[in-house]
Amino acid sequence: MDLEMLRARAAIIRDVRRFFEGRAYLELDTPLLAPDLIPESCLEVFKTTLLPAANSSRQMARDYWLVPSPEIWMKKLIAKHRTNVYQICKCFRNRESFGAAHSPEFTMLEYYTMDADYTDSLGITEDLFDALAAAGCTKTLAPPFIRWTMDDAFSRLAGFGLTEAIENGTLIREARRLGIDPPAGSSDGDIYNLIFIHAVEPYLPREKPLALLDYPAAVPCLARLNTGNAGNSVPRTRERWELYVHGIELANCFSEETDAEEVRNFFLSEQAEKARCAAVPHAVDGDYWKTFLPGKTANGVLLPFPRCSGVALGLDRLIMALTGRNTIDGVLPFPMDPLLS
Repeated sequence: MDLEMLRARAAIIRDVRRFFEGRAYLELDTPLLAPDLIPESCLEVFKTTLLPAANSSRQMARDYWLVPSPEIWMKKLIAKHRTNVYQICKCFRNRESFGAAHSPEFTMLEYYTMDADYTDSLGITEDLFDALAAAGCTKTLAPPFIRWTMDDAFSRLAGFGLTEAIENGTLIREARRLGIDPPAGSSDGDIYNLIFIHAVEPYLPREKPLALLDYPAAVPCLARLNTGNAGNSVPRTRERWELYVHGIELANCFSEETDAEEVRNFFLSEQAEKARCAAVPHAVDGDYWKTFLPGKTANGVLLPFPRCSGVALGLDRLIMALTGRNTIDGVLPFPMDPLLS
């Protein structure tokens, strides 16, 4: 990386910090090594081992994992201190392809806002982009963002309504109409993902940042179900958005699920899937769901886990977009060797 790019990278990170400090968010610094992780069947992780000291007869070797996200630590601190927080840190995801927008080691910006939902977080993210544009970065990223629901995206680009197809059991028929043949036994979530990857994502608008909102409820995650217009019916979507810039996924946001039993059920289902297919199995904190039970804050007051919304944003990808670089290697001080892939 040339000196000019190093300075641009440092300036953008400084401006990001200035933005959150100006809004009284507390910056966190949580561990990169974790004894257990949130099970996410779509992610592979890196494993390492803590060895006993040379002169120790009692200490035993113990497995640790590099965090794919600081989320597991940040939520524990949110439960205790109930304050707006953010963090800029290294994260690690194994089995990531080397390419224009991928690196197994990358920099994450993650921020959580109290008493907020996913629409509030989208407004905050637009404000962040506005501040960065005002600081001299490319104006093509300036708000307002294009906002489509996932139903909008499927209707416009795949030719059918996603929610209706899931409810009517016609999703597999729509996939085959598009030339996609899902494997036998595929769930609605699997089929949705195949259609999205092949028939929707490549054709998303690129002229402005695009927020895709309201993901199907059939896709499991720790985003709250959207009950706003569901009435007495089963909720159809989850309060989630993903942000695309120049066609590249940049950020993921939830209205955070705060129901302890829902968190526990997610852990159990994803843990089972991990055990079945993970290339690098990892330990799971069986008591993590208890973080979301009413508990004592730092002031000793018994309160439920706060209503909040969190955003995980790939900072290297943002820097790439802001500086007009075409590959993530162009903004990494020490890109990993692609010959390893």
